[in-house]
Amino acid sequence: MVIKVFLASSSGSTAIKKKQQDVVGFLEALKVDYTQLDIACNEENRMWMRQNVPEEKKPANGIPLPPQIFNENGYCGDYETFFDAKEDNMVYAFLGLPPPPGSKEAEQADEEHVLENGTHAEETNAEENPDDSIEVPVDERNGDAHGDEEQAADEEEEGEGGEEEEEEVAEGETANDEATEGETAGDEAPAEEDQAVEETDEVTEDTAQAEEEEEQEEEDLQSEEEEELRQLEEEEEAEVQEEEETE
Repeated sequence: MVIKVFLASSSGSTAIKKKQQDVVGFLEALKVDYTQLDIACNEENRMWMRQNVPEEKKPANGIPLPPQIFNENGYCGDYETFFDAKEDNMVYAFLGLPPPPGSKEAEQADEEHVLENGTHAEETNAEENPDDSIEVPVDERNGDAHGDEEQAADEEEEGEGGEEEEEEVAEGETANDEATEGETAGDEAPAEEDQAVEETDEVTEDTAQAEEEEEQEEEDLQSEEEEELRQLEEEEEAEVQEEEETE
């Protein structure tokens, strides 16, 4: 198989020249055998390239630009598709060539091949060795089914009995909790009453003490007033006596 690269040796477009150099340089780096076909100096090459590029791959004006790549007469693609294949390490697949051993593309192909073969082998084994290939006697199957039914019935009975016991235990715990709460409430009530009585006694004592203090203050005031009156009376008597003596 021969790779054909259609180029324009005398193209005035810098972009086209760069793309052509990129394709040729990469093929030479991969040591891929290819042939350059100039469409600028050879009208036959130009017409062949235009006729063999698929219609869906041609631009809007219908004239494909170089570089265009073919494998013999099979169309590979233009620069854009070549660049995408290079980025994805799929250049050999793009060119329709087997990848050389040891290349990244060859390793990827081997992994895909192993995955495909593994899946195929699993499907083949499943078809050749179905689970129902071994026939079981009818009696044994019936016996197993009957045993399974009895076991299921026993498990259901045990499950129901266990649920009833759990419900009884839960009810007993709930009753105990309620009784404990009632006792706690009963203990708290007398304690609150005792506290209220103590507070009342304290208030009564404070009131009595205040009353005694007030009475004591009144008595002190009354004593002071009486003392002042007595002193006034004595002074008045002394003045009267002095007047009498003077006369």
